Amino acid sequence: MTADYKVHGDVAVITMNNPPVNGLGHATRVGLTTGLEKANADSSVKAIVITGAGKAFSGGADIKEFGSPKAVAEPNLLSVILALEASSKPVIAAIHSVCMGGGLELALGCHYRIAAPGTQVALPEVKLGLIPGAGGTQRLPRVLGVETALNMIVSGEPVKSELLAQQPGQKLFDKMASSPEALAEEALAFARSVADARPLPLVRNLPSKHPLGDAYFQFARNMVKGMAKNFPAPVKCVDAVEASTKKKFDEGMAFEREIFTNLMFTPESRALRHIFMAERAASKIPDVPEDTPKREIKSVAVIGAGTMGGGIAMNFLNAGIPVKILEMKQDALDRGIATIKKNYESQVKRGKLKQDKYDQRMSLLSTTLDYADLKDADLVIEAVFEEMGVKQKVFEKLDEVMKPGAILASNTSTLDVNKIASFTKRPQDVVGLHFFSPANVMKLLEVVRGAKTGKDVMATVMAVGKKIKKTSVVSGVCDGFIGNRMIEQYSRQAGFLLDEGATPQQVDRAIEKFGFAMGPFRMGDLAGNDIGWAIRKRRAEEKPNMLYSRTADKLCELGRFGQKTGAGWYDYQAGKRDAIPSDLVNKMIENHRKELGITPRKISDEEIVQRLVFALVNEGAHIVEEGIASRPSDIDMVYLTGYGFPIHRGGPMLYADQVGLFNVVQAMKRFQKNPRDDAKFWEPAPLLARLAAEGKTFN
Repeated sequence: MTADYKVHGDVAVITMNNPPVNGLGHATRVGLTTGLEKANADSSVKAIVITGAGKAFSGGADIKEFGSPKAVAEPNLLSVILALEASSKPVIAAIHSVCMGGGLELALGCHYRIAAPGTQVALPEVKLGLIPGAGGTQRLPRVLGVETALNMIVSGEPVKSELLAQQPGQKLFDKMASSPEALAEEALAFARSVADARPLPLVRNLPSKHPLGDAYFQFARNMVKGMAKNFPAPVKCVDAVEASTKKKFDEGMAFEREIFTNLMFTPESRALRHIFMAERAASKIPDVPEDTPKREIKSVAVIGAGTMGGGIAMNFLNAGIPVKILEMKQDALDRGIATIKKNYESQVKRGKLKQDKYDQRMSLLSTTLDYADLKDADLVIEAVFEEMGVKQKVFEKLDEVMKPGAILASNTSTLDVNKIASFTKRPQDVVGLHFFSPANVMKLLEVVRGAKTGKDVMATVMAVGKKIKKTSVVSGVCDGFIGNRMIEQYSRQAGFLLDEGATPQQVDRAIEKFGFAMGPFRMGDLAGNDIGWAIRKRRAEEKPNMLYSRTADKLCELGRFGQKTGAGWYDYQAGKRDAIPSDLVNKMIENHRKELGITPRKISDEEIVQRLVFALVNEGAHIVEEGIASRPSDIDMVYLTGYGFPIHRGGPMLYADQVGLFNVVQAMKRFQKNPRDDAKFWEPAPLLARLAAEGKTFN
């Protein structure tokens, strides 16, 4: 059992003990109800205190049991709370550190609550596409007032206990402990002070009302709909809290439970729960144990002060790690530092960064023109031009000057990390750290594991990724790794769609309506169309049989590289980023079709979305099959955090699961028959074909 029972004189203390956050798993729930029965049966016990061991009161549901029969096995959380309310002796929740989700609902079922200052209090279920399901929407408004409770439930954000204690008329906390250390003793004293009080107070008996009633809830609903258009849960939070003001308590509870159960089966909730689990899974490398020794990273060097180098440096400065940037020429260094300053100064101006923090970060930054000055750095990241010859010179030099045990990382987005490692005598110290642009903003970090990369290096860079607040996903070595290898197939499909009759605007509009942040043509204009052009030229030598639409090359031959040249697939006005449809580009595409003898056809938005998204899915299945990604959910994390895939759809692999892999394969067979498409590509990847045939899913 994961709850300890101990009697202190006339007070029984039940301590939840299920590390790391005392999740309310089945064994913990059994421990709570068993302890409660024991205390009520013991005539020497006058009051009962419930608390949590370690660093939490309780963080709520036990994520290890998500989706398993144990999660709903009796006693479920509702039964535990009913048992607390029915206790013949007062039950006091001694809350500290973390009190969230089911943990807060448990505390609300106790007769009294004492809290330590600094406790993070929240009902975060909305972040999983749900509403609180064990009375949170019915009890919290009764102790905090409707508006404060609704704000907490709709946002899911934690609030400090001392702030809640200052709310006028609050009944959430009966007492605040003088300090976290004093909580245990003060909880015992408080329990003794209320041991003989009768009747025992129940939150369910308190009133819940709002003076403006209908008008307030309508206003709240309108606000929430505007902010959460792809997610049903926030609006349902409003409905449930409104029910607390209009229905009897038990009816409100039944209403809450019905909403909770219905939301559990929505694709949006499934997506958010999948992301929650996928993010945790991505940080684990199957053959690198969690206790693998890590190297100490006290200082970082960055080679290159361009857009990427500067952005990479900012991540480490933000985390309080000193950075030295190297460039070949002083004017390049000066430009790079000026950009970093400008980025920080704009944050200061917008009130996002305090002046002292800005000063502190800049004080951690130094520069050099000499490789020898980097020799003591623990980690060096190369962010130079994406060409193997250039990388070779950098890594040969680093091998010469860096101290033993330093980690040598490349920010390459497509090149062979094993080849880069071969330029050194220490391939075990070489790893790919592929940041996404802008590197100081984008969450994704692709960690590329070379054939000889040491396990301690992998453990270290994953920990560093966490420290600089990145979502780190491990990739094996292949051309383009996970993200760019898949985006190439997506971009090829976008080109074929133009050949067959679509316009750039139609393709972008369809995929943006599906939920992408940006369509493939707007994305190309932002990133620079010349980057894709360089890759296609390389492909022409390496894979001469690979089919592409020629439209993108023709665009680049016109010098239309995107926003940086003021013209790409779209036209741009100076100083603005608005994409204006281009007559010249549409004419170029029409002429190209005529050259190929293609009669344009009407293409539906549905076909556009399927071809673009299923191209990602099929290539993703190949990547998992080849072991480049450890799991399908890692691919979802790459696309959600690095490529603007819609969060409410949970990533390409989960989306395929939701559509049904059988249906995905059927669509691909249709695309194979299209004479203008690449029939070979639409052959389902072996993993996809196998799972579809067996009626299984990726996740």
